[in-house]
Amino acid sequence: MIEKARALWAAVATACMSGFTTVVPAAAGESSLDQRINETIGPFTDAFSGIIFSAIPVNGVDFPIIVMWLITAGVLLTFYTRFTNLRQMGLAFRIVRGDYDDPADKGEVTHFQALSAALSGTIGLGNIAGVAVAIGLGGPGATFWMIVAGLFGMTTKFVECTLATKYRKIRADGVVSGGPMYYLKQGLAEKGMPRLGASLAVIFAIFCVCGSFGGGNMFQVNQALQQVEAITGGTESLFYGRGWIFGVLMAGFVALVIIGGIRSIARVTGKLVPIMCAIYVAAAITILVGHASEIPAAIGAILAGAFSPEGIGGGIVGVLIQGFRRATFSNEAGVGSAPIAHAAVKTNEPVTEGLVALLEPFIDTVVICTMTALVIVITGTYQQTDLDGVSMTSAAFGDVISWFPIILSVAVVLFAFSTQITWSYYGLKAWTYLLGETRLAELSYKVLFCTATVIGASLSLDKVVDFSDAAIFAMSLPNLIGVYILAPVARKELQNFLARIKSGEVTVRMGV
Repeated sequence: MIEKARALWAAVATACMSGFTTVVPAAAGESSLDQRINETIGPFTDAFSGIIFSAIPVNGVDFPIIVMWLITAGVLLTFYTRFTNLRQMGLAFRIVRGDYDDPADKGEVTHFQALSAALSGTIGLGNIAGVAVAIGLGGPGATFWMIVAGLFGMTTKFVECTLATKYRKIRADGVVSGGPMYYLKQGLAEKGMPRLGASLAVIFAIFCVCGSFGGGNMFQVNQALQQVEAITGGTESLFYGRGWIFGVLMAGFVALVIIGGIRSIARVTGKLVPIMCAIYVAAAITILVGHASEIPAAIGAILAGAFSPEGIGGGIVGVLIQGFRRATFSNEAGVGSAPIAHAAVKTNEPVTEGLVALLEPFIDTVVICTMTALVIVITGTYQQTDLDGVSMTSAAFGDVISWFPIILSVAVVLFAFSTQITWSYYGLKAWTYLLGETRLAELSYKVLFCTATVIGASLSLDKVVDFSDAAIFAMSLPNLIGVYILAPVARKELQNFLARIKSGEVTVRMGV
């Protein structure tokens, strides 16, 4: 069973990426540095990944248990909160635009900035390549199941981000620390389970640090390098065989942003994410408007294929790619990463940030991924067997907008950069939770993170990234245990807030 799961993930990884960038080959009979590192940690990584990605057969499809763990949480929480993901979307949009902001509230960033920072870690190659892989494997019907997964994920985000804001720690200088580490420890202590909470918090933090170095950093810079090489001459590119140069440049840009902490990250992502999304969505809308007459047929193909064995199988694979295999392919609902960013928001009402957070999976999966899928289906590029992943999406857009593949390459680099700076914050908060919030601890993490950026562009550390991917998914294990136990806290916060809005105690633009 484990071997089947590994084979499935290997196929997905091969479809999503053309392989890691390598350094100059070693002499005959001599192993390169990255080969020796991979061989050393390979046995441990394979065992760990095999456990995390183990699967069970469901209607003839190997369904990874970790995915079932995450999807089940979304479904149960959606019913438990009486479909808050759909019923409170209007209120969520009003909060994002600042209707309930109070300048006197504690925190570091606005609701919009917190949302942008979290989105920068989720919008990326999953929207560009993941959808194409899902449709290529399962047909247009795969899109339907990705949307369903996104809708349930909205509720998971709501609960975990409400808890993160409620149990966050605010220092005297105004710096905020929050996330699963804090609500696992403090929240479970309030429930009479201090040892369990403290243990789960440490486990989560360790996995988060590991994931931030690999999937949130090394993989990102590696993929960005490949795109830059592709548009700057391939083997003739300045960076071909000299990945460390690109790594140093990226590390420099990353350092300039992360030195300023979440406020600096939020300022950058607050501008970068809307621009990236606007360009991508504008291109998709242009194509869809030009093919408006074909949209009904495309929707029909998606719905018709959703319940065929091929559609369901492809949909599950799509969900795996979209939500759980790569850091940038996911909305990360249930993983526990985004709550770390959302906890920094300026508010004294924890539930307001939970409501803002539920918009993440909606924007990432329901809106952007659906647009990508419609473009791919309408242009028919999914029927071309020689295309997969990002090449399929690029061909679909390029079929109508000839110059778009160049824009797509630039977007991949920007998506990778925004993901790096966001994950640096996630990893930093987990690192300082373990070692203490000291200047030395913060500086040491930032130096290590930037060093990993250079390594990621220089070596083919497949096993390192495989381990970090497994670590990111493993974050959901301690996180969701706490979310299940503390879900009543989030529901009570919501009920209280809605009651005070109804009574007039909470009014629009408080304190303004």
